[in-house]
Amino acid sequence: MTTDTGTRRAEPASSTEANKELVRRFVQEIFTDGNADAVDELVAEDFTPHTWPSTGDGRGDLKRAIERVSKGLSDAAFKIEDMIAEHDRVAVRLTASARQSGEFMGLPSQGKSYTIGEIHIFRIRDGQVSEHWHQFDSMGMMAQLGALPGKG
Repeated sequence: MTTDTGTRRAEPASSTEANKELVRRFVQEIFTDGNADAVDELVAEDFTPHTWPSTGDGRGDLKRAIERVSKGLSDAAFKIEDMIAEHDRVAVRLTASARQSGEFMGLPSQGKSYTIGEIHIFRIRDGQVSEHWHQFDSMGMMAQLGALPGKG
């Protein structure tokens, strides 16, 4: 919240808690459950994904990503380790795991599983996710899936 002088005022605790609850739902319903129908409720029409290429239709891109991931992975789990919220942002550190059950990121399935750390930052506007940033241990994931030398 910004005052007339341009300084930031503290957000009401209820707003911060509502933002955190929205992100918990996003992680559960979209990441864990792979529920593409939840996108229209939880994600703003002008959603901007900053980590993957977008066609300009952020919601559609997210739905297509859910479809691709659900074809290649099963038994997905996302455990929120830390959640920090301030103003319109919510940051989450989580542990993600899944089993490769189909082609995923160009890799044929070998039935292997992975467990990696991820960081997500969500921007919330009017009760919906409007922007998303994501960093994850891609090298660790690829090594565990057998695409790189090392653990796998």
